[in-house]
Order: sequence, then structure tokens, then C-alpha cells
Amino acid sequence: MELLVASAVGVLTASGVYLILRLRAFPVILGLALLSYAVNVFLFSTGRLAINAPPVLQAYGDASYSDPLPQALVLTAIVISFGMTAVLVMFALGAYLEAEDDSINMTETDETETTGKEGEA
Repeated sequence: MELLVASAVGVLTASGVYLILRLRAFPVILGLALLSYAVNVFLFSTGRLAINAPPVLQAYGDASYSDPLPQALVLTAIVISFGMTAVLVMFALGAYLEAEDDSINMTETDETETTGKEGEA
């Protein structure tokens, strides 16, 4: 079971990093979503899966219980990543509608920088 969860986290992280390194806006957003899923699975796996165990420590002192903290962290991270993804999609959609291209090109220079004459037309 540990090998399956570790493999899932590794595949999600690798594909998320690959998509973040693309030069398009929407694959970058999908890569960030995959990275957030990888972090969520990792956080959830830190809670040690206990089958048929109570979610909190009982009064009789049984040491077999599920830790509720990773579950709360994952729920909070899901809400935050959903809001972040929605905001990034709106930014990317606005940039695409304005420029008619979703390319992330950091090497283009502005016309005023190349000519050196800002005030003249």
C-alpha cells in the first residue's frame, strides 16, 4: 500500500512539474493543480491509515486511532487550491482574450525599450 501511495505522489509531482515548465498558460494551471493533488495525497498519507479505528482517542486508552489533523489539513488545502485554480483560470482567460494567445513568452521586449524613444511618435 505504501508503494502505491508513494508512486501516486511521485507520478503526480513529476507530471505537475512537467506541465508547469510548458510555455502555455493552461498547462501551467493544470500542473499547479496536479502538484496540489500530490501534496494533498502526501498530507493524507501522513495520518497513517487505520481500518476500523475511531477518529479520535477513546477514554479507555486504545493506541489505535486515526489522526484527524491530516484530514483537516487536506480539506483546507482542497478549498484553497480550488480558489487558487479558479483565480488563475480567470487571469489566463483574460490574458487569452486580450492577446488572443495563451503563450507565456518572457523574451519579447516592449517597443519603447527597443527604440529608446518614449515620447516621440
